[in-house]
Amino acid sequence: MNAIVEFFDTISPLTRSLVLAGGLVLFWILEGIVPLFNLRYRKWRHAGLNLFFTFTTVVVNFAFAFLIVKASAWAVDQQFGLLYLVKLPLWLFILLGLMIMDLISAYWIHYIQHQVKWMWKFHLVHHTDTWVDTTTANRHHPGESVFRAAFTLLAVVVTGAPLWMVFLYQSLSAAFSQFNHANIRFPRRLDTMLSWFIVSPNMHKVHHHNTQPLTDTNYGNIFSIWDRLFGTFAYVKDINTLQYGIDTHPLESEHNSMSNLLKIPFQQYRAPAGSKFSESSPKPEN
Repeated sequence: MNAIVEFFDTISPLTRSLVLAGGLVLFWILEGIVPLFNLRYRKWRHAGLNLFFTFTTVVVNFAFAFLIVKASAWAVDQQFGLLYLVKLPLWLFILLGLMIMDLISAYWIHYIQHQVKWMWKFHLVHHTDTWVDTTTANRHHPGESVFRAAFTLLAVVVTGAPLWMVFLYQSLSAAFSQFNHANIRFPRRLDTMLSWFIVSPNMHKVHHHNTQPLTDTNYGNIFSIWDRLFGTFAYVKDINTLQYGIDTHPLESEHNSMSNLLKIPFQQYRAPAGSKFSESSPKPEN
């Protein structure tokens, strides 16, 4: 445990970037070896589109970095946060810190974006992807990246996480997101077993089904306990019945166009079939 603390206490920006890139490359290769779905799409063009949003996410996170560093230093200096309520052994300090940060900066903000209409319009960009693969992990509108960065800042203050824990959490969060979005086939029993502890690939794929009510389930990123605890867990036995995307944006000219994706939060709202903020609104013509 001390080795983990020491590593992330001294980790360089280059190493953190290599962790992000290394995960993408690893799962990209595995998608070619053991694909879940034989997706017919221009994989390099699709990756380029999603990597643009990866870049904008990095820019937003960089803008918040100063606040996060200051908040972490203040919390540690003042011993402020849930992690300092009682003396904890290092392994439990790390586990609880990661779990609380995952709850606030992954599960809660994700759940809230599905419940608040104007935030959902930003999150829609992520759900419009009809070819979910490992690059989809960072397909977030810059506006959504601001929401997520703000909740990461909140998580740091609530937990009192030292900076090494923030770096550890961010590295794990990126790796798990790439993992559970990757178009890789897992043995069903293994995936089911993993889903009791972490967010497995099949578990998260359910969230990317194109219609309600499955769209509003399985919000977790690292730990699956939050979906089970808050009643948002859903299980689909036959993963092959899933269809990616969102029913409000079925046209490739809408979900595979950079300019349109950036405009989606500011366009007239379209209510998904089945409920969400149900109001009469035009659907695209086929």
